[in-house]
Amino acid sequence: MEFPSKLIENAVSELAKLPGVGKKTALRLALHLLKAETETTASLAEALAKMRFEIRYCDTCHNISDTAECSICANKLRDQSTVCVVSDIRDVIAIENTAQYQGTYHVLGGVISPIEGIGPADLTIDSLVDRVTRDGSEIREVILAISPTMEGDTTAFYLSRKLRDLPNVHVSTIARGIPMGGELEYADEITLGRSIVERQRQVK
Repeated sequence: MEFPSKLIENAVSELAKLPGVGKKTALRLALHLLKAETETTASLAEALAKMRFEIRYCDTCHNISDTAECSICANKLRDQSTVCVVSDIRDVIAIENTAQYQGTYHVLGGVISPIEGIGPADLTIDSLVDRVTRDGSEIREVILAISPTMEGDTTAFYLSRKLRDLPNVHVSTIARGIPMGGELEYADEITLGRSIVERQRQVK
């Protein structure tokens, strides 16, 4: 693809690095930004820069946050006795959109995948165990809401083994309303909400 300007070419190359964005889409976006008001393009650039360099992760659950504690963990109206374990921040957003869950979360930051070189030590599993076992912990149920892929099931099995012998703590998994091989973020809200409500307690 030939470009009349090196600046346009550079912009298209950077936009095309985004997931799901090809060269033609990247060119269309670049030309749109070029024709837009200067303030519009500047605001977009500023918002992206601030997001990248100023966003934080919650010290407790590892969800994205503007402060040391995310709004969910800081909300005392949430059920502090229940923690929903997810692999990715997008899963928190998906579950919150169902309006069916009022507990807290714990974001693992991925799933165990030996093929990709990701082991338990690369995830926030130790942080989760510490949350559940520390003195004064209110947690009585850990919900494993991990996508039912091979890697997800491996991760859920590992976590259930780590947590199953803890006294007064029940480990449950979301009901299989999510199809095998599916991703939580792509599930419709009714199916995902029902999976949370009809979660199954694991037998110790």
